[in-house]
Amino acid sequence: MMVDEESREASDRSVPEERILHQGGARQRGWWKSRRLLLWASVCLVALPALPRPASPAKKEILGWIEHVRVGKSRLELTAKLDTGADTSSLDATKIRRFRGEDGERWVEFLVEEDKTGRRVRFKKRRVRTAYIKEHKGPSQKRSVVLMEICLGEYLQEVEVTLVDRSDFIHPVLLGRSALEGLAVVDPALTMTKEPRCPVEEKD
Repeated sequence: MMVDEESREASDRSVPEERILHQGGARQRGWWKSRRLLLWASVCLVALPALPRPASPAKKEILGWIEHVRVGKSRLELTAKLDTGADTSSLDATKIRRFRGEDGERWVEFLVEEDKTGRRVRFKKRRVRTAYIKEHKGPSQKRSVVLMEICLGEYLQEVEVTLVDRSDFIHPVLLGRSALEGLAVVDPALTMTKEPRCPVEEKD
């Protein structure tokens, strides 16, 4: 059925005036209700306590790129290169022997020599894992990884080290990023800034 424009206009004019007023009042009441809700939300936000700021990180120790360290409970005095370019740490060790203990665990026995006095200490440690280290020249090298107590300055921590013959290097210990992270900042212009001063431990 077709409805012409005149009949549509007539139907629009037939809407009662009170209905139009009612619709306008409903819109106004809705506007005031929305405004009250916004005002209430603003008051709640002002009343909320301020969130605490995150604590600033503790000041890190500044160390040189070469430092004295104490290794193991036998307190071997060695020199260490602090190398942020390396991820892992390594320890100069000889006579490395891997074996399976009576407990079924994987163990490794090795010798470490103090570079100043020549004192040699034999260690027996659980093997944490085996690492394959890519050398600059040649194939990857298979190394045993153990946990060693290392005292650097006033910090005593257990560090994962790979066992390797470092006789071709000047320093028997290399400490990488995993050992230094969150502990110290390395200044390449400094050397031997701290003597190891950790608590005395019982011998291995």
